[in-house]
Amino acid sequence: MVLDAPRTPLRLADLPEPSSRPGELLLRVSACAVCRTDLHIVDGELTRPKLPLVLGHQIVGEVVGDGRRVGIPWLGWTDGECRYCRAGLENLCERVQFTGYDRDGGYAEYAVADERYCFGVPQSYSDLHAAPLLCAGLIGYRALRFTGDVERVGLYGFGSSAHIVAQVARHQGRRVFAFTRDGDDDGQEFARSLGVEWAGGSSGPPPEELDAAIIFAPVGELVPLALRAVRKAGVVVCAGIHMSDIPTFPYDLLWGERVVRSVANLTRRDGEELLSLAPKVPVRTEVEAFALEDANAALERLREGQIRGTAVLDCHSNG
Repeated sequence: MVLDAPRTPLRLADLPEPSSRPGELLLRVSACAVCRTDLHIVDGELTRPKLPLVLGHQIVGEVVGDGRRVGIPWLGWTDGECRYCRAGLENLCERVQFTGYDRDGGYAEYAVADERYCFGVPQSYSDLHAAPLLCAGLIGYRALRFTGDVERVGLYGFGSSAHIVAQVARHQGRRVFAFTRDGDDDGQEFARSLGVEWAGGSSGPPPEELDAAIIFAPVGELVPLALRAVRKAGVVVCAGIHMSDIPTFPYDLLWGERVVRSVANLTRRDGEELLSLAPKVPVRTEVEAFALEDANAALERLREGQIRGTAVLDCHSNG
């Protein structure tokens, strides 16, 4: 499924099988989860994708030739030499390449990836249920790390990432509070089914003060609301790669040594840690499967907030 230009539907295309270079793996793609970042690319909000482009960066597949099952994440390549790489911040590499953005991704039957940036996939997960761990899980896990070891964590936007992170946070002994769109009773019930302590609309306050909040919804208006909900010295983590403008707010909301910070991409350490931890929790991923040729429908369902958990393309289904 090929993106030719922003703000156009993906096109079903018959492309040549990609070829791998030394150090790369050719994968027969089994599953690729659909991410809100894919929507930002399609909508032109991320402005420099290679075009034409095969989207997709939560890929599970089998290595052609040896049959290994591996996962491919958003982080596709780094130079290992820039000041960020040398400082252990490869997620901020100055020459970074991202899967499904700078490099063709997994909305396809075959994909190529740099072997150094592939992960082993826990055997206890099927291909469809493992795919969401590779971005929704990893970005959420990195965002959770940035809250420190606090007890009361609010999750704004209870979708693909939050439904995974809520389980990890509870496993760590934290208390989790879920915020959905106002009136989203189904989303709130979904959150409660995963063991969160409270679920309600994002425009209102939680039942008690939070130690930290993670914002998964790409909605800048949530930042002042989250700041209002956290205690002094609390942290608000913005977990998306794109967000609408943050409105002005009184300094009083930030005062008291509150912190607002973003999460950018992921590191291989994040992947190794989460994929080791997930089977121990165990994290249960909720997925809705789509055939590869139905990728446009999956993206539109995600846009409308109609996906419970994660949409995943079954890349070798028969439709």
